[in-house]
Amino acid sequence: MAEQKKQQEQDLNQLLKVRREKLADLQANGKDPFKIVKYDVTHHSQEIKDHFEELENQTVTIAGRMMSKRVMGKASFCHVQDLEGSIQSYVARDSLGEEAYKDFKKLDVGDVIGIRGEVFRTKTGEISIHASEVTLLSKSLQILPEKFHGLTNTDLRYRQRYVDLIMNPEVKDTFIKRSKILSAIRTYLAGEGFMEVETPMLVSNAGGAAARPFETHFNALDEDLKLRISLELYLKRLIVGGLEKVYEIGRVFRNEGLDTRHNPEFTLMELYQAYTDYHGMMDLTENLYRYVAQTVLGTTKIVYNGIEMDLGKPFERITMLDAVKKYSGVDFNEIHTLEEARAAADEHHVAYEERHKKGDILNLFFEEFVEDHLIQPTFVMDHPVEISPLTKKKPDNPDYVERFEFFMNGWEMANAYSELNDPIDQRERFKAQEELLAQGDEEANTTDEDFMHALELGMPPTGGIGFGIDRMCMLLTDSQAIRDVLLFPTMKSLDAKKSENKAEKATGSVAAEAPAVTANVSAASVQLDLSKVKIEPLFEDFVDFDTFAKSDFRVVKIEACEAVPKSKKLLKFTLNDGTDQKRTILSGIHEYYEPEELVGKTCVAITNLPTRMMMGIPSEGMLISAVYEYDGREGLNLLMLDDVIPAGAKLY
Repeated sequence: MAEQKKQQEQDLNQLLKVRREKLADLQANGKDPFKIVKYDVTHHSQEIKDHFEELENQTVTIAGRMMSKRVMGKASFCHVQDLEGSIQSYVARDSLGEEAYKDFKKLDVGDVIGIRGEVFRTKTGEISIHASEVTLLSKSLQILPEKFHGLTNTDLRYRQRYVDLIMNPEVKDTFIKRSKILSAIRTYLAGEGFMEVETPMLVSNAGGAAARPFETHFNALDEDLKLRISLELYLKRLIVGGLEKVYEIGRVFRNEGLDTRHNPEFTLMELYQAYTDYHGMMDLTENLYRYVAQTVLGTTKIVYNGIEMDLGKPFERITMLDAVKKYSGVDFNEIHTLEEARAAADEHHVAYEERHKKGDILNLFFEEFVEDHLIQPTFVMDHPVEISPLTKKKPDNPDYVERFEFFMNGWEMANAYSELNDPIDQRERFKAQEELLAQGDEEANTTDEDFMHALELGMPPTGGIGFGIDRMCMLLTDSQAIRDVLLFPTMKSLDAKKSENKAEKATGSVAAEAPAVTANVSAASVQLDLSKVKIEPLFEDFVDFDTFAKSDFRVVKIEACEAVPKSKKLLKFTLNDGTDQKRTILSGIHEYYEPEELVGKTCVAITNLPTRMMMGIPSEGMLISAVYEYDGREGLNLLMLDDVIPAGAKLY
C-alpha cells in the first residue's frame, strides 16, 4: 500500500514537471499565455444551444476551461466549460493549420482556452463549434482530479471551493441560485418601498441577539471592539431617525460551534418597518418567500431532502403555548408557578438550569417536543417575555410578547417582533440581561446607552424581522449543510493542524500512540506528557467470552455530524452501517472534536445495543473511543480506521 502511494506521488510529480516544461517551451517561443490581457467572448455554451437555429453556421467565440480532449490523427474533439455549462468543439488540422494544430495537441485538460469557429451539429446530433482558431489563455500547472465528490472529500471540497466549482456543475448551480435569491429579495423589498442600508460591523457593544461575540482590538484608538452579532440596534436607530422602511443584508459573527446549520460568520437580513406590528411581518414573510421561490425556481413548491413544502398555501399560525400543548400534552396555561414548571420538566425529562424561569422552561419544552414537527411553513407566535428582551409585551397578557419565529423543515428561518419602543421597559429588560450575564450567561445582552438615548427620543410602533439567508438558500437549493451554500465556509487552519501534528510527534501524544486514529483529526488536548497519562489496567473486570461475543462491533461511515442543541458535550452522528437504514448515535466527544472534522471518517460502533434516549434523541448504539486519564481529567480519542474498510464489516 505504501509502495503504491509512493509510486502515485512520483507519477504526479512527473506530470506536474511536464506541464511546467510545456509552459517554459511556450514562453521560449514567444507564446506566453500569461501575456494575453483579454479575449473577446461573443457567446456562452448554453446560449449557443438554446439559440442553435439562429446561430447555425454563424461564427462565435467562446472561452473556458478545457475539460476533455480526444486526439484522433488529423482531427480532434474537446469540451470547453464556461459559466453556463459545456460545449463540444471539433478541431481539425485543415481548419487550424498544421502549426496551430500541433500546439492544440500539446494542450492539457484544465487549460483555459478561447475558441473561434462556426456553430454546427455533428452526425450524432451534438451541437458543437467547428474551430478555426484555438487560443491558449492560461496554462494550468496543476492536474484536475478525476473525481471531486463524495464524503471522503468534503473537507477538501470546502477548502478548495474553486476546484469544487470546476468539477461539480451542481455546486456552481447552487451558488448561481444563491445570487439570484439575494437579487430577488432586493427586488421584492424595493417594490415594497424598503431602503437598503449599511451599518457598522465593528462595535463597542454587540447587542440585539443572544450570542457570544468575537472580540478584537483597534490599535489606532487603543480600544477593544467586538464583531457584531446582530443588525438590530443600529437599524432601529434609523427608524428613530425617520427612515420608515429599512433593511440590511450583511455578515454577522457569533462565537459558537460549527455544524450542518451553523457557521460562525453567516448572512443575516434584518428589516424594520414603522407603523406596523408582528402581524405585518408575517404577511411580508409569506409574500417574500413566495416571490423568491417563484422567481428563482419557477414554483412555490420546493422539495428538501425528499420532502415537499408548499409556499403557495397560507402559512400555519400557532402560539407557542398551543404548539407545546399539541405536541407534548403539557398545557402551560395550567402552570402558574416556577415550581410547577420545574415539576413538569422533571416529569417529561426536560433538562433546565437553576437560573431558568417559567418562560425559559416553556421554551425548552418547545425545543424538545415541537420544533421537529414544524415541516411546513409555520409561524410560532407569542413567546414568553423571559426569552425576548427586545420585544413589546402583549397588552392583554404581559407574561408574553408579540413575537413569532418562522419555521420550515423543523428549522427556525426567521425571528420577528412588534419592537419594544418603551425606553423605561427596555432599560429594565437590559438590567435583567445584565443580571444573567453576571450569573455566567455569556450570551446575555448589556445596556447600550446610545441606543437607549435614541429610544428616549421616541421610536414609532415598529415591526422588525431577521431572516437567516443561508438557511433560506439551503432550502431553496436542497443543500444538506450550511457549508454547501457558503463559498468559503469557516475551516480549521491547515497550518494549525500541522502544528498540532508536530507537537504530538515531539511530545508523544496519545493520538500519536494510536495508529488507528487518522493523522488530520486529533483530540483537543494537543500536547500530552505520556509519563502523566494513565490507562485503565488490563483485566480489571473480567467478562466471560460468550457475553463479549454477543457485542456486535461494526465498521461505520460518518455521513453527517452536528452538535446537539442545549448540550455542550454531545455530538449527533448519522452513520452508514452497511444496511439500507441510516443509524443515529450520540456520543459525548464534542469537547475533543468539532463536527465537521469527523464527516467522512470510518469508525467502530457497537450496533446491537438497545436504543437509549439522550436529550430526547434516540441513540442506536455506541461509538468506540479510547479512554485515558491526564492530570486527573478523563480524555477520549475516537477510534478511526482506514477508509478502505467497507461500512458494515464485522470486527472480531
